[in-house]
Amino acid sequence: MGFGHAADSESYSPKLQTTEKPEGQPSLDNSSHHDPLFPCGLVASSFVATAGEMPPRRRDRRRPRDPSPPSSDARAPPSASGLRLTLLVPLLLVLVLAALGFSGLLSRSPPHTQTLQTTAHSVYERGLVKRDVSAREILAEHTRVSENRSQRNFANPVLAYVTPWNSKGYDMAKLFSKKLTHVSPVWYDLKSDRNRLVLEGEHNFDAKWVSELQSNGSLVVPRIVLEAFPAVLLLEKKQKEKAIDLIVSECRDKGYDGIVLESWSRWAIYGVLDDQELRYMALQFLKQLGEALHSVISKSSSRHLELIYVIPAPRMQKLNNQDFGPEDLMHLADTLDGFSLMTYDFSGPQNPGPSAPLKWVHDSLAALLSAKGSSHSNSHSQMIFLGINFYGNDFLLSRGSGGGAITGRDFVHLLEKYKPSLQWDEQSLEHFFIYSDEGVKHAVFYPTLMSLSVRLDEARNWGTGLSIWEIGQGLDYFFDVL
Repeated sequence: MGFGHAADSESYSPKLQTTEKPEGQPSLDNSSHHDPLFPCGLVASSFVATAGEMPPRRRDRRRPRDPSPPSSDARAPPSASGLRLTLLVPLLLVLVLAALGFSGLLSRSPPHTQTLQTTAHSVYERGLVKRDVSAREILAEHTRVSENRSQRNFANPVLAYVTPWNSKGYDMAKLFSKKLTHVSPVWYDLKSDRNRLVLEGEHNFDAKWVSELQSNGSLVVPRIVLEAFPAVLLLEKKQKEKAIDLIVSECRDKGYDGIVLESWSRWAIYGVLDDQELRYMALQFLKQLGEALHSVISKSSSRHLELIYVIPAPRMQKLNNQDFGPEDLMHLADTLDGFSLMTYDFSGPQNPGPSAPLKWVHDSLAALLSAKGSSHSNSHSQMIFLGINFYGNDFLLSRGSGGGAITGRDFVHLLEKYKPSLQWDEQSLEHFFIYSDEGVKHAVFYPTLMSLSVRLDEARNWGTGLSIWEIGQGLDYFFDVL
């Protein structure tokens, strides 16, 4: 099964073409950049497919990285008092960190009090969902949301991720809970500790926040990353049963409505997906976990606990062993409740470009729902939570490759500082802009109301839900389209 028509069999890696600079558009001479994907400069019309090339998979770039301390080889010998201080400081630091970790204060960002500017009209009624959008308009309108926060413009299920390192998401989940059928706080990791399994993240639990969301009708389904060694988890029956018991017990004890589980990329790294027997055992583990969760009734919803599984979007025309394919979906569909499809992170610092080209999104769904007996009009498409990014990227286009993810706050800062001209890319159906800082050219891709709207239309056409990574990184008025 190929993506698209035979005549335009393609991947979606951005490629630059030599074009004349349109009147009123910035010059994009990028001769100092040596990436073969960017030989000539970047223009909106240049995001075309390149056969046989795909950007590499990347895992969760959105989590902040700890900065590396500067190295220093030249150090004076310490004095006696300096030595005592050197030994004392780490001890005090360990005690402080232990106390904070025990109390849970390290698990979340500082409290964020979110206030909204409301208006009687939605972004649709204000005429803001359009291709021709300016930086000035975004700066003037992005904090203003419709006062009717319970009106849903997207009728299908919406799964919203919330991360501890971006506390705004906790507040946005409460403020817009009527629009969110599922909320997934990114709290847990199931790890191997020698010969036993440990579920880490319990200290993140916020009973008041969970209860408030559930009272407003949202299902709270925390994400668990399965980091336990597959050889132990899948091959040893007692360990498999222990993992399931840890997860089910945590849901029962904390009053959750189920979980979102992520393990596919981990299994790919360990070679599980290349071995047919191990792959089958992995899928059977998911089925057993789903059955165990279904045997427990949620106190808040009076329904069985749910299992939603995170899956990567297909990256090539021909699926390989690392891809989650239609046969895998068919195998799990009767015991799982949904699949969170990661249709974002298409581009990266080594291949700058759009976050989620719409054709790639469409073809990913087509590939996943192509199995015999599965079509986008049946219940399998309704199990998909189509991935939508509320973050963007600021890529370097000169002096080598680089750059990284940005949040709404970063995006607004760039608009205020550089006052750029936003351009609409007809290939990916995303907005972007170019700016220069100290002689270095940058390309910024960040969602807009228009790019979100066309992806919501795609989800409606297929009958899928949405999964948003993650709601603390977006602009306030994004919630008007939901």
